[in-house]
Amino acid sequence: MSNTYQNFIAGQWRAPASGEHFENRNPANTDELIGLFPETGPPSGAGGADIEAAVASAERGFEKWSRMPAPERGFVLKKAGDVMTERKDAIARDMTREMGKVLEETRGDVQEAIDTAYYAAVEGRRLFGKTVPSELRDKWAMSFRRPIGPFAIITPFNFPLAVPSWKIFPALLCGNSIIWKPSEDVPLTANTFTEILLESGLPPEAIQLVHGAGETVGKALVDHPEVPGISFTGSTRTGSAIGETAGRMHKRLSLEMGGKNAQIVMADADMDLALDGVIWGAFGTAGQRCTATSRLLLEDRIHDEFVARLQARAEALRLGDGLDSGTEVGPMIHPAAVEKCERYVEIARSQGATVACGGARATGPGLEKGHFFRPTVLTGVDRNHRTACEEIFGPVLSVIKFESLDEAIDINNQVEYGLSSALYTSDVRSAFRAINELDNGITYVNAPTIGAEAHLPFGGVKGTGNGHREGGWEVYEFYTETKVAYVDYSGKLQRAQIDVDW
Repeated sequence: MSNTYQNFIAGQWRAPASGEHFENRNPANTDELIGLFPETGPPSGAGGADIEAAVASAERGFEKWSRMPAPERGFVLKKAGDVMTERKDAIARDMTREMGKVLEETRGDVQEAIDTAYYAAVEGRRLFGKTVPSELRDKWAMSFRRPIGPFAIITPFNFPLAVPSWKIFPALLCGNSIIWKPSEDVPLTANTFTEILLESGLPPEAIQLVHGAGETVGKALVDHPEVPGISFTGSTRTGSAIGETAGRMHKRLSLEMGGKNAQIVMADADMDLALDGVIWGAFGTAGQRCTATSRLLLEDRIHDEFVARLQARAEALRLGDGLDSGTEVGPMIHPAAVEKCERYVEIARSQGATVACGGARATGPGLEKGHFFRPTVLTGVDRNHRTACEEIFGPVLSVIKFESLDEAIDINNQVEYGLSSALYTSDVRSAFRAINELDNGITYVNAPTIGAEAHLPFGGVKGTGNGHREGGWEVYEFYTETKVAYVDYSGKLQRAQIDVDW
């Protein structure tokens, strides 16, 4: 008998007012039902009671949590990191069951959340303001950071713990409360994370967990007048719609959206290292990363030899259940993701590209009941082909030939996204040119397009984001407002910017 799970609203676990639930199944073996989770309905129906209760509770939670000293809030987050460290393997195994990526990767997902917790805990003693000289005598001038209120946190499936931790830990550390709408594809990890935060001492009303569809629960939170801030990771299309609402309602908004990331390989690069990088960057997490390598730009002199080696490596990758020790590539998250990859392979063929390997659903022993797609390499791709410009979010790699670094930089920069990029070269001049000229929020030299670290800002430009960053020190500025204070102890009226005869 499978477990039936609940939302966490107003300090208690409770069933959805709608009475409806959705299934959470293992994408590597759809016969395995992980659990039934709340299908919170739209605000116009029974779901409205849940959403209103969550917002009201988050407002109460904000009043209590924001008054706790920041170092004490940091201690709660440090405790959450300790609990995740103790339970790392169990959390990772459940994560693999519900979203598919191999156990080694889900352990890394948990570790990233642990790192983020410990970093956030330290920031509890570093929410710096500034003290500056006043232009007047006997007057003190300073700025400091203040929390904002309840934040709607809307997260994707591909990093069920790491991405929520990037948003939730900084938001909480700054004194805000949280209403979290996780992806419907990874609800078990969301429940686990919420339980860990509560166990670590977070006041119950500082966090609300509301399951359901983005077009109902997510939209209701975005539209709600008592939710002053939103952090969203997902598609550019959805992010743009959220941006319109947030702009109209004057909400604080952070968007982390799509990517079409390129790895550039120069003829002077270490070919073995570049090959390892593209295999990991393109096919890790079955290509389901916003930073995944979806374009491989090869200098013409090395193109044929590199493609031959790439094809052999890609064809040898072992697909299967992420819990099996021999698996290198797990399943895709659901049938629609597989179908999208199939459509783009056909688009590539129609535009004249060649499928060097893969290009179809994976079948065979152990794969019959899962959503598997073969690692795919497309050659003969033109820089303007749709597979070279549009995000696929799967294990489909487009190979593009170039003649010079100038051309490679131009190809990289022409797409609408600007998240991550990589350059493999032994020439330090090329490396620093790439760092400066590639139009991305992140550039790696002699490393793949994936691999962000928790203590540095993460995010992109153009269609990838709206200027804010996750991770590192910058995210704490997003979750706070700057307030300026003046203290005049002169005992007389002093007027700034008015000429005074000293």
